[in-house]
Amino acid sequence: MTPSGTPRSEAGRIPLWLYASAAIVGIAGFIGSRSGAVDYFMSESHCYQSVRTHSATEPYVDCFTVSPSGVFSKVFKSEPDSSLAKAVQPGYVIPGLWDGHGHLVQLGELLNSVDLFGSSSFDQVRSRVKDYIAENPTSGTKQEWIRGVGWDQMALGHMPTAADLLEDSALKDLYIMLDRVDVHCIWVSRAVLDLLPESLPDVPGGEIIREPGMGVFCDNAMDVVTNIYPKPDTKKKQRYVKGAMTKLNEFGLVGMHDAGVNPGDLKLYRDLAGTEDWTVRVYAMIECGERNTFCPEKVDKFVHADGYLSIRSVKLFADGALGSWGSAMLEPYSDRPDDIGSLLINSTELTKVASAWAKEGFQVNIHAIGDLANRNAVDAMAAALELVCPDQSLSECQSQRRFRIEHAQIIHPGDQHRMHSIGIIPSIQPTHATSDMAYAEKRLGKERAEKEAYRMRSLLDIRPSLGSDFPVEPSDPFQGIYAAVTRKNPHTGRGKDDSPDGWQTQETLSLDQSIRGFSEGPAFAGFMEGKAGVIKEGAFADWVVLDKPLEETEIEDFRSLRVKETWIGGKRVYKRD
Repeated sequence: MTPSGTPRSEAGRIPLWLYASAAIVGIAGFIGSRSGAVDYFMSESHCYQSVRTHSATEPYVDCFTVSPSGVFSKVFKSEPDSSLAKAVQPGYVIPGLWDGHGHLVQLGELLNSVDLFGSSSFDQVRSRVKDYIAENPTSGTKQEWIRGVGWDQMALGHMPTAADLLEDSALKDLYIMLDRVDVHCIWVSRAVLDLLPESLPDVPGGEIIREPGMGVFCDNAMDVVTNIYPKPDTKKKQRYVKGAMTKLNEFGLVGMHDAGVNPGDLKLYRDLAGTEDWTVRVYAMIECGERNTFCPEKVDKFVHADGYLSIRSVKLFADGALGSWGSAMLEPYSDRPDDIGSLLINSTELTKVASAWAKEGFQVNIHAIGDLANRNAVDAMAAALELVCPDQSLSECQSQRRFRIEHAQIIHPGDQHRMHSIGIIPSIQPTHATSDMAYAEKRLGKERAEKEAYRMRSLLDIRPSLGSDFPVEPSDPFQGIYAAVTRKNPHTGRGKDDSPDGWQTQETLSLDQSIRGFSEGPAFAGFMEGKAGVIKEGAFADWVVLDKPLEETEIEDFRSLRVKETWIGGKRVYKRD
C-alpha cells in the first residue's frame, strides 16, 4: 500500500516517494516547510500516453502530480529514460468536462420516472407509463404521482389531453404528471385535474391549453398544478442527487452549472458537498420559491473551500420555450400569425429584480429564448451594470460581474451587437439547435432563423459557455460537441429534414473550440478560470481518460463515445467496466 492507502497496482498512480531522485528534488523545494514536505510525500504521480492541458505554452504533456488537497501540484513531460516514463498507463487525458447549464435534481428524478423522449405516438406514451407502473406498482397514488418527461406534441400529432391517458383503462384513476421535452409544459391525468377548481382563470405569463381538451399547462400556468404536487422529501432528493452525479461521471463530467435551485435544495447541497457521494462540482444558480422574485434572506453566498459547491448567482426567467410557442418574440410566429409568445415577467419588473440581485453582489443569469426576451434581458443587464458600477463602462463592469443569458437562442442582430459590446456571456446548448431545427424555421420563418437563431461561432468572442440543459437533452457532452462541430442531430447523424448536411453550418465550431466550450467556457462563466477546465499547477485535479485522442477520433464516433475513467480532486469516480 502507498502512504495514502492506495494499492501500488492501481492504474495510473505512481507515488512520488518511490522515486529517490525525484524525492531529492522535491525535498529541496520544501526545506523549511513541514506541511510542504508532508504534501510532497503524500502526493501521487499519474502518467499517460498523452495529456491535453489547454495551456498555450505547453498544450500536451504526459505526467502530472496531484497533491493530497486534490489539486495539480506539477504538470510536466517525463524524461525518456526515467522510471515515470516507463510506468506510463494506457489512455489519453483531457481536462475534466463541465456542463454549463443543467438541472441536477431533475436529472435524478428523470432516472426514477418515465422516459418519454423519442415517443412518437400516444400508444407509445401509454405503453411506457404502464412499463413504469409494472416496475413501480405503488406509484400513481395521490401521495406518489407518476412522473415523466420527454413528450412533444409535434411528434404526437396534437397537444395532449387528460382524455388521451384515459384511453387505456390501466391508467384510470392514477395521478400522472408528464413534462414536455423542454419542461415548459406539463400534461396531467384526469385524477390530477379533479384536484383543481372546476373553473380555472387564465394565468399571466402562462397558458392553460383548453383545446382540444384540458390536460396541459405551460410556463407560469404550471404553478396551478405544481403547487399541489406532493414534493419528494429530502431522503428521496439525496438519492436523486447521487444517481444524477453517477450518471454525469459516466460521461466524463466533473462539474455542472445547476440552472435554478430553490433555497431548500441549496441547503441540501451544502450538507452534501464534499461528502463521498458528492462526485460533481456544482455551480448553483438561486431560483426563489416564487420565480422571478428577490429572496436574499433565504440564501447565503457560499463557496466550498475545495471547489465542490459555489452559490453566487441567480436564475431569472424572461420567457418560455420555442416548441410550445412560449418564446417571447418581437414579431409574430410564422406558423401562428396572431401570437408572439409569452413574457414570464415584464421588462420593467425584470430590470428591477435583476438590479436588486446585482446590488447584493450576485451574478445575474436570465433565461431568454425569443428575440423579445433576449432584448429585455440585455436591457435589464445593462441597467443593472450601470447601477452597480456608475463610474465604469458597461464592458468593464461586466468583466467583473459576468452576467449571462441562458440559452440566448433567438437574438435580433441589434441585440447581438449589444451583447458583443458589453460582453454578456451566452450560455448555449448546441443540441438545442439540432433538436429544434425540425420546426425552428416553421416558427420563425427562414429569414429570421438565418439572421437570429442559434448563434455559436458568431458569439465566440464573448466566451460562450456550452452545456446541454439536461434532462431536456442528454447530458453526454460528446453529443454536444458533435452537434457544435456538425450542426447535425447526434441521435440520427442527420441534419434538417434528414439531410446529410448540417443545419446553418456557418455557425459550427471547431473541435478545439467545442472542447474548450465544455471546459474553459463554464469555468470562466463560473469564476473558476485557471481552476477548472484545465490541467495546470494549482488547478483542481479533475481529468478524463479516453481510449484515443479526440483529435484522432472520427466525428461520427462522438455520438457514442464512452470515456474510460473520470477523476475529480485526484480521486477516481468512474471506471468503465
